[in-house]
Amino acid sequence: MPANKTGSSPKKKSRRLRLIVIAVVLLLLGGTGFGTYWSISTVRASFPETTGSLQLKGLSDPVQVKRDGHGIPQIYGDSPEDLFRAQGFVQAQDRFWEMDVRRHMTAGRLSEMFGSGQVETDAFLRTMGWRRVAQKEYDTKLSPETKKYLRAYSDGVNAYLKDHEGKALSVEYAALGFEHDGYKPEKWTPVDSVAWLKAMAWDLRGNMQEEVDRALASSRLSAKQIEELYPSYPYSRNKPIVQGGALDEATDEFDPKATSTGGTGSSGAAGTVNGANGAAQGLQSQLTSMSKTLEKVPALLGPNGSGIGSNSWVVSGRHTTTGKPLLANDPHLAPQLPSVWYQMGLHCNQVTSKCPFDTAGYTFSGMPGVVIGHNQDISWGMTNLGADVSDLYLEKVTASHYLYDGKQVPFRSREETIKVAGGKSRTITVRSTNNGPIVSDRDEELTNVGKSAPVGSGADDVAPDRGDGYAVALKWTALSPSNSMDAVFGLNRARNFDDFRKAAGDFAVPAQNLIYADTKGNIGYQAPGRIPVRANGDGRYPAPGWDSRYRWSKFIPQSALPWEYNPDRGYIVTANQAVIDKKKYPYLLTDDWGYGARSQRITDLIESKIKDGGKISTDDMQSLQTDNSSEIAKVLTPYLLKINVKDPFVRQAQKLLEGWDYTQDADSAAAAYFNAVWRNTLMLAFGEKMPKELRVKGQCLRVRPAEDSGPLEDLDGNTRLVRECGTRDADEAQPDGGDRWYEVVRKIIKEPGNDWWKTAGTRNQPGATNRDELLAEAMKDARSELTAKLGKNINTWSWGRLHRLTLKNQTLGTEGPGVVQWMLNRGPWDLAGGEAAVNATGWNAAGGYDVTWVPSMRMVVNLDNFDKSRWINLTGASGHAYNAHYTDQTEKWAKGELLPWAFSKTAVDKSTDDQLALTP
Repeated sequence: MPANKTGSSPKKKSRRLRLIVIAVVLLLLGGTGFGTYWSISTVRASFPETTGSLQLKGLSDPVQVKRDGHGIPQIYGDSPEDLFRAQGFVQAQDRFWEMDVRRHMTAGRLSEMFGSGQVETDAFLRTMGWRRVAQKEYDTKLSPETKKYLRAYSDGVNAYLKDHEGKALSVEYAALGFEHDGYKPEKWTPVDSVAWLKAMAWDLRGNMQEEVDRALASSRLSAKQIEELYPSYPYSRNKPIVQGGALDEATDEFDPKATSTGGTGSSGAAGTVNGANGAAQGLQSQLTSMSKTLEKVPALLGPNGSGIGSNSWVVSGRHTTTGKPLLANDPHLAPQLPSVWYQMGLHCNQVTSKCPFDTAGYTFSGMPGVVIGHNQDISWGMTNLGADVSDLYLEKVTASHYLYDGKQVPFRSREETIKVAGGKSRTITVRSTNNGPIVSDRDEELTNVGKSAPVGSGADDVAPDRGDGYAVALKWTALSPSNSMDAVFGLNRARNFDDFRKAAGDFAVPAQNLIYADTKGNIGYQAPGRIPVRANGDGRYPAPGWDSRYRWSKFIPQSALPWEYNPDRGYIVTANQAVIDKKKYPYLLTDDWGYGARSQRITDLIESKIKDGGKISTDDMQSLQTDNSSEIAKVLTPYLLKINVKDPFVRQAQKLLEGWDYTQDADSAAAAYFNAVWRNTLMLAFGEKMPKELRVKGQCLRVRPAEDSGPLEDLDGNTRLVRECGTRDADEAQPDGGDRWYEVVRKIIKEPGNDWWKTAGTRNQPGATNRDELLAEAMKDARSELTAKLGKNINTWSWGRLHRLTLKNQTLGTEGPGVVQWMLNRGPWDLAGGEAAVNATGWNAAGGYDVTWVPSMRMVVNLDNFDKSRWINLTGASGHAYNAHYTDQTEKWAKGELLPWAFSKTAVDKSTDDQLALTP
């Protein structure tokens, strides 16, 4: 049977029509360099062969690749090696450009592809040494079986590369050829796959950004004010994941059935000690550059803000219409094109001890196995645990040594050469202390880090002479080798809860909340991860690196981490809230949890459904995933409606909130106005009081200089205020409006005279003196803002017109020529949902209303009948622009729809549109 290179079934007439449209578009672009080059043959050259038969060297037996109408592959083979070799081949067919960019990022080699603009990012990544750590993991930590699977996967990728290059790999290579002739992808290696886990760990690394932000805030805010902006977790209102159980401190084992006698939640310390707290003060000017550097690294992964998290929950059969568990999961990550996730199934033709895999779900392009999904016996989901697994350390350094316990210790140093496409190579020196690499070496301004940081305020904390300033080192669990890749295959072949927990024990980084369900009716939860115990301090601020008392003393034993199995309530919810009440648990996991707005909303909806014996269906689980209710609107709207608005123009908008049910549907005018009021409330009460390092780049205010404590006017009546402009990217700025800010406002909303409600004002307009004056100003500003954005007629307003998603190709779609961006990017889509809603289409209130993170996929698994499960991806299976499966799931995703998820061989055969035979 001849191979079909269109990537689709011949019976799909609509796909032929799409190619005709492409032809017209390309003809219209004729004469514009890229349009001329990107002919139909260029666009189609990289489309995968999905029917017929192909030889794949290394296979022991034939492998079948069956794709459904959305191009999602299900692979069938007789051995694990054959499955993973075919997986590598198929993923390279669909996503090799994405894979190639990812491995260059994790290795700090983006400059080889994109030129000098990536040197600074590469230097920072080389300093952290992700690729070096991944190599050590492969060499020393991973099981022989895992290595065998990784090698088979790499062989499959390389078999594809052998016969494809340039435009036959992806149109991006055709575009890249204009500037960087001669670029040819290297062979794929097992370490390329392992290194991607470092990128995900970085994206989900915990509270590093909060640690930096608290230090930066000290230039404008007092220690008391900063703590008010980071309130404690509301355990009494928003339930933690694990609601019972206790740790036996004699054995360091957690027992979910035991009764707690109380804990400190402090890792053996009473909290932030004077030395560590003192180290935080005065870092604002020095940490600014580091903050900018941190922003650049996740640029390919997404903003590391309060919205980065996920929802997952599982309901036991006692409360479901099927009589067996239902499990839902939707990880929240930056919107990417193609999606970070890749859907597929891996099936041994006969499941035996030698070929134990029969699994399907979501994985990453470039990595074998399935990361989230189910096999024939169990299902599992993940959300970010958010444990504090990274610390910044101030270091007293010379050119060649650093101070530690009164002694000069030589750096561990190495040189790294960064090759630059179209330019000269750059060589950097990486210096490391026993606390980790010196990240402040990566920017000229960072040589001054710690220059004004007061350290040693306690009697026993004597700081060394500041000299030319302190450097900053990064200590992070992901920079030590682990065997997290073993956990992926362990989950894939787990048959019961004991197998699941054993696999979870290998999941060192990133630390994830793992939920569980099985076909026998059991549900469970496990908190895994390598989480440090601090002898002193609580990780909230940079610590003095010269003092051994601030080193990590050990890691929390896996046996001590909280877990649950068949809790009496009959369900488990994880949505980045606190794992367990810190008063009931002796180890400190973190104090920078999500604040539980999403998790409690999910809990409340489940409780309301099962009350009085009600049952939850698969439809209910799907509906819950798209719940658009705003928790902050419930708190704030009653106060807004009490404001006596005299301006009829503003009053007209205020009336939108009367009778509003707090639901943020895409067509809701009330949701648009409320979110504009919320944004302006935050900016007036908090944003204008932030230092420039936390405000949006280009947003300028007239403020008192930080060092000036005199009157606002000098003796001649001239103002002492200066113009100061923000420096942070819009999707990283503060106040971001996440559920931490919900909690901040909740704590002061009943205090009309609280100082946060007071604003400075101007010569022409007095500032607010209380809550109601500020809210009135916010309502007025919101009316003006939406009039400018959406028009004077409020009947035409809608939340979706403000709250839009544009999908951008993560490389040339953001940095390439305009015509290339136009050809690679898609959108916009008007979205419902919002920040900290269950339907978490996040936006940053400081930066605007555009969507900055999303439910990157959604799934609902039916443990009674896997073929009745449902799933959806943000984009599609293909990474090839203009392939039928580039964004063919996005419209359904935006509407909250899910696709049928075939699993059994009978169901897969029925849904198969294209079938490809891979032969030895």
